[in-house]
Amino acid sequence: MSKASSTELPKTVDPYRLAEQEIVLEGEIPLQALSRFGDSVFGFEDGAVCRVSLSFSMDGERRRMVTGELEAPVTLECQRCMGPMQKTLVSRFTLGLVTSDEQAQQLPKELEPFLTDDFSADLWSLTEDELLLVLPPFPLHERDECPAREELEAFEPDESGDEEPVRKAEDNPFSVLADLKTKKH
Repeated sequence: MSKASSTELPKTVDPYRLAEQEIVLEGEIPLQALSRFGDSVFGFEDGAVCRVSLSFSMDGERRRMVTGELEAPVTLECQRCMGPMQKTLVSRFTLGLVTSDEQAQQLPKELEPFLTDDFSADLWSLTEDELLLVLPPFPLHERDECPAREELEAFEPDESGDEEPVRKAEDNPFSVLADLKTKKH
């Protein structure tokens, strides 16, 4: 496999030619250039980049594929304390190159389709889509690292204690029903 490396990943390429030549592209994409992704995160440091490695190849049935890895440091909003938290997003994926929905439906289940033009694919858009897919739906600090841990412990006692909470019968909202049942008989 031939390897092409650059500082910045090219925005568009001919993915079919790259697959036939089994090319590996490695580079970076400035996170500030990915506007949809930028709108979905709390933020990122100035100059932050997504590191990307894309391997173009063909399988035994001559399907053209791209296997990729990406990594991006971002700041997310903790849904517990609503404060910033640092996280590195990581994704590994394998996509089948297709030019139509019909081709996409013919791909095996293990391959997600990557819809491209005949001679052009937008690698930055591909990267942005993959980053959006790996965003956690409810980002949370680790319990002991969250600035809201004191408030959290007041509402959710630590489960590590051996003591079983004792519940009084009058605390049970259904105890009234039990009383009614015994009074009827």
